Amino acid sequence: MQVKSAVSHILEKLKADLPEYLLYHSVSHIRDVKVQAMRIARSEGIDNQEELNLLETAAIYHDCGFLSTYTNHEERGCEIAREVLPQYGYSDKQISIIEGLIMATKVPQKPKTQLEKIICDADLDYLGRDDFFVIGDYLYEELLHIGVVKDELSWNKLQIKFLTSHHYFTETNIKDREPLKSENLKKIIKKIEQ
Repeated sequence: MQVKSAVSHILEKLKADLPEYLLYHSVSHIRDVKVQAMRIARSEGIDNQEELNLLETAAIYHDCGFLSTYTNHEERGCEIAREVLPQYGYSDKQISIIEGLIMATKVPQKPKTQLEKIICDADLDYLGRDDFFVIGDYLYEELLHIGVVKDELSWNKLQIKFLTSHHYFTETNIKDREPLKSENLKKIIKKIEQ
């Protein structure tokens, strides 16, 4: 498994070809998901190098489907992974695990394995962080562009619905991110009430 090469390959493609309106689903988000996935994995006691390599690869490939489609981008991401990764020494079994990890990030998230729980929490890690509103603004602009929301009120209502139904899966993020996520939700509710 040539992880560095496989990761560099897709990052170059994403930098060059991701649509400009993807302010949230950007290379910066993808890199953040990788960093958070590695943080959570260490905290959860994952020390098997192959598992860490598969998690890192999946984190970098999880949104590559946006290169060609917005809807069902996870399925497209799996296709890209299956096309690209064999040339970097990934086996069919390893690619299947990566596909499972990519598909686990599809909302509503339904992870089955510990690695899937980790990537799900990494993907939505920002919900329980100090930069929640900064990152949320990028998502708002993106969703405005594609017509999912029409104004700030519809955006805030969507966020309340999403945050209310979302939960973290790993002990790490339940402890580290859930408290601030609850505070962020209260702030949005307060915004709407004013």
